[in-house]
Amino acid sequence: MAGTALSASVLAVSAALAVGLAAVGGAAVTAQRAAGAADAAALAAADAASGAVITDAEPCAFAARVAAASGAVLVECTLDGLMATVRVEAAYAGLAAVSRARAGPPEGF
Repeated sequence: MAGTALSASVLAVSAALAVGLAAVGGAAVTAQRAAGAADAAALAAADAASGAVITDAEPCAFAARVAAASGAVLVECTLDGLMATVRVEAAYAGLAAVSRARAGPPEGF
């Protein structure tokens, strides 16, 4: 009987740890996805503003499409000349991973 109780306890603890690690791993993947989406959206907006990418959409609308394709939502987009700053959110288990990125020409140009 004692061996059965010990086995059940070890199994329960192992299952709890596995679920916890899966949740942490999923959150980490979502945070990285948000960071990648922010980088891509900022580059898209800056490229559209500079004319490096030909599009009929305004730069922030183009950035929103790129963020959506990356599984995120564009929350904020500002242009200062050719410099684009964006903020995106990606959801995981009811929580939001937020990431910001900035792209544009090098300073001095």
